[in-house]
Amino acid sequence: MGTGGRRVVVIDDDPSIREVAALALSAVGGHQVDTAGDGTEGMELARRVRPDAILLDVMMPTLDGPTVLARMRSIETLRDVPVVFLTAKVGAQDISRLHGLGAVAVITKPFDPLRLAQQLADALGWET
Repeated sequence: MGTGGRRVVVIDDDPSIREVAALALSAVGGHQVDTAGDGTEGMELARRVRPDAILLDVMMPTLDGPTVLARMRSIETLRDVPVVFLTAKVGAQDISRLHGLGAVAVITKPFDPLRLAQQLADALGWET
């Protein structure tokens, strides 16, 4: 059933995406989920809760996902936290660029809420 017991931070500026992702990851995957609406808030939240993974939106106002990832890599406690990007841009070149920035995986929007926890588990090698 679920991968259970993992802590995931979802950082996305769209409240409906945050809500659906949080519900999908907790109800289907059994994860503990924290959410943030922007990159600055997300980095502070991640510092505080020390998540097992971060789902990070690519396109956000003020600080975009790639900038957030670059800043997290300079913070000792967040440096090794795996980041999976969420994006509506699905071109091979876009996905390749995001992997090059250090993302473990890229999940495209719109995502299937019933499959999100499994997609995350597959990307991170978590037992299901």
